[in-house]
Amino acid sequence: MVALITGASSGIGRDMARYLASKNIDLILVARRKERLEELKKELDVSVTIVILDLLEEKNCYQLYEKFEKKKIDILINNAGFGLFGTFDKTDLERELEMIQLNVIAYHILTKLFLQKFERDGGGYILNVCSSAGFLAGPRLSTYYATKNYVLKLTMAIYEELRHEKSPVVLSALCPGPVNTEFNQVAQGKFKVDGASSRYVAKYAIDKMFQKKLLIVPTFSMKIGLFFSRFLPWKLLLKIVYKIQYRKERNED
Repeated sequence: MVALITGASSGIGRDMARYLASKNIDLILVARRKERLEELKKELDVSVTIVILDLLEEKNCYQLYEKFEKKKIDILINNAGFGLFGTFDKTDLERELEMIQLNVIAYHILTKLFLQKFERDGGGYILNVCSSAGFLAGPRLSTYYATKNYVLKLTMAIYEELRHEKSPVVLSALCPGPVNTEFNQVAQGKFKVDGASSRYVAKYAIDKMFQKKLLIVPTFSMKIGLFFSRFLPWKLLLKIVYKIQYRKERNED
């Protein structure tokens, strides 16, 4: 088997590469940071192809697909993305548009093109790395939450279409809560509670993907939190999320 992973130079993407390699699955690793990918390649005992691309550029999404359109690929993992803390009236507009480009448009393009390829090829797996944020609205992290809502709901809708069509393609959405990655540094905030291990989340996600699970929520605490959030009024949920994000942004305990 061959897996293509975007955002593979760090965090969950890097640990997914390691876990897939341990299962003897060859890899195509996509990211901007060449040195990080080369370091990762050296530690893996499978065939690894490195692709240095910035998926903020829409044309690069098409270029990535065209590069492997005729090649054997069994798994696509859309993982590249970032967040940005702050109130909507003060966050940088250009940075937010970049986030939408990477978190939404790149996912949309690659999901559609590789889904069509996998259907022609007779099957495959697509794992979209979403977030528990995809179930909620996120004051002080509003654009990030909105992007994850888009990808999660898109993934769910396509899943149902594929189920009705009895498609051989498996579509899954990874929806973790806090994970120990570079997300905080990039988003300029800090989780109030300790995040889950990136290695644990990566292994859990891959295992559940192969079990054809639609919604993959790695930790028990997040499963409980999402379950009970269904019964809370929206305005109360907004107040709770606002308080959580406020503390993250100010690095408060």
